[in-house]
Amino acid sequence: MAKKVLVVDDEKLIVKGIRFSLEQDGMEVDCAYDGEEALKMATENQYDMILLDIMLPKLDGFQVCQQIREFSQVPIVMLTAKGDDMDKILGLEYGADDYITKPFNILEVKARIKAIMRRTAQSHPKEEKQKVIENGDLKLDCESRRLFILGREINLTAKEFDLLELLVLNPNKVYSRENLLNMVWGYEYPGDVRTVDVHVRRLREKIEKNPSEPRYVHTKWGVGYYYQG
Repeated sequence: MAKKVLVVDDEKLIVKGIRFSLEQDGMEVDCAYDGEEALKMATENQYDMILLDIMLPKLDGFQVCQQIREFSQVPIVMLTAKGDDMDKILGLEYGADDYITKPFNILEVKARIKAIMRRTAQSHPKEEKQKVIENGDLKLDCESRRLFILGREINLTAKEFDLLELLVLNPNKVYSRENLLNMVWGYEYPGDVRTVDVHVRRLREKIEKNPSEPRYVHTKWGVGYYYQG
């Protein structure tokens, strides 16, 4: 089945260029030109990926991303016109999986999309692996990619789930931030280790009773992070 992508940008020439290029690769592409339209389309359709500009009319990209995260874990890549680190970190804080800075090379955009789709597909590997991990109050269903704590489902983004799954499958193993960046985001990912810190912080806010005194995801000072049930 063709992969379906939603491209959201108020600059019609950019949308047209991305759409043409992705369709050349056999993808289905829907387009939206403001935040409200994007949110409506994301609600009514199933996408494999959303490319989302930050500067949009009606609702900005951060608001759209945040609202989509309330009902969907679809991979979201933010498009930012500024090389401003704050925009990138904010995008991740609101639940984005990645970001691309304008002006961009369309080949880079396609490579990034394919890399994320590949990693999403690898989250469901063909070979048998432990499907459900139960550890105390925590239950991780690796097949349906759902997390339950004390029987209550916790909604995680794709990257938050990937990060937690890696740590839970390797309890007490300390991973450096660089290792986590490479294993969860991939070697071609242009971000830095702050991306890992942002995701660990968000993950703790969702799964820990007291994020400053974590029960599950622990910090080994000066080294990295590890899971202890």
